[in-house]
Amino acid sequence: MTLPPRSAPAPSGQPEVEGTAPPPKLLDRMRIHLRTRHYSIRTEEAYVDWARRFILFHRKRHPQDMGAAEVEAFLSYLAVERHVAASTQNQAKAALLYLYKQVLGMDLPWLDEVIQAKRPKRLPVVLTPAEVRSLLMHTEGTPGLVIQLMYGTGLRLMEALRLRVKDVEFARREITVREGKGNKDRVTVLPENLIAPLQAQLQKARALHEKDLAAGLGRVLLPHALAVKYPNADQAWAWQWVFPSPVRSTDPRPDVRTGELLERRHHVYPESVQRGVREAARRAEIAKPVSPHVLRHSFATHLLQAGYDIRTVQELLGHADVSTTMIYTHVLNKGGRGILSPLDAL
Repeated sequence: MTLPPRSAPAPSGQPEVEGTAPPPKLLDRMRIHLRTRHYSIRTEEAYVDWARRFILFHRKRHPQDMGAAEVEAFLSYLAVERHVAASTQNQAKAALLYLYKQVLGMDLPWLDEVIQAKRPKRLPVVLTPAEVRSLLMHTEGTPGLVIQLMYGTGLRLMEALRLRVKDVEFARREITVREGKGNKDRVTVLPENLIAPLQAQLQKARALHEKDLAAGLGRVLLPHALAVKYPNADQAWAWQWVFPSPVRSTDPRPDVRTGELLERRHHVYPESVQRGVREAARRAEIAKPVSPHVLRHSFATHLLQAGYDIRTVQELLGHADVSTTMIYTHVLNKGGRGILSPLDAL
């Protein structure tokens, strides 16, 4: 869906200047604005999609012609009729906030007053060590290795998939997470049991990379403007993905040097790992809702159960506040906060 440009027409009797490109459409402006500020492709897609839904919901009216009532109506529709989660509603609000304040440059005080959905406080789903063992026994292939890595290191799904060769240090048994949540770097442990499987994975990844180089390709996406500063770094082995996709695809973002759309080999799609977790949980007959993030919860809880300091676990997870890590203490010792039920004392 595209919107008509909001630029004013040329004065009556005055022809438009030939050879000048028309101003970009609103959603294109938003996309360019997000890319200029180095937002991730996933955030870009989400924010542009929420702006598109907001405009379509109000029958293609331009956001400049709308205000607090229309934003409230849209967010209420999401909560009341679509029954979306509070986090989804808040993401929609954040996208509209960005559209008005950053793209349109409209400093609207009412936007900060738009109601913020209150996120419920939920305890995380945590697997027992026996359930984790059963889950891992039913995984296979590259998704299975990613699943083992997530449980063994506490990485988020996208952090695991975005690992590059240079970030895996076998000698020191550590993994460096670059630009994790909150744009922070951190170091976590590399399990000894994964050294051999990861080395085998890197051999397969290198074979794919050499095949791409022979075809005149092999340029991986680099963060920010590193491709301009170091023209050949995107072909270097150190910058390649640890888990490359088996197929090549056209990058939706143009190359920073040439402006062309390049054919690249991206990392493994997150959907394949999510599907692998669901299938493994089904075959293992685990009666809990299991997602890739559950492995991160289980990693933190099992470390605390093993007696590790909560500050250490906080650093491994990359939490800014230890209060976030404290939520994993709910399953320590016995269930029910370690209390012996009076029924068991009879």
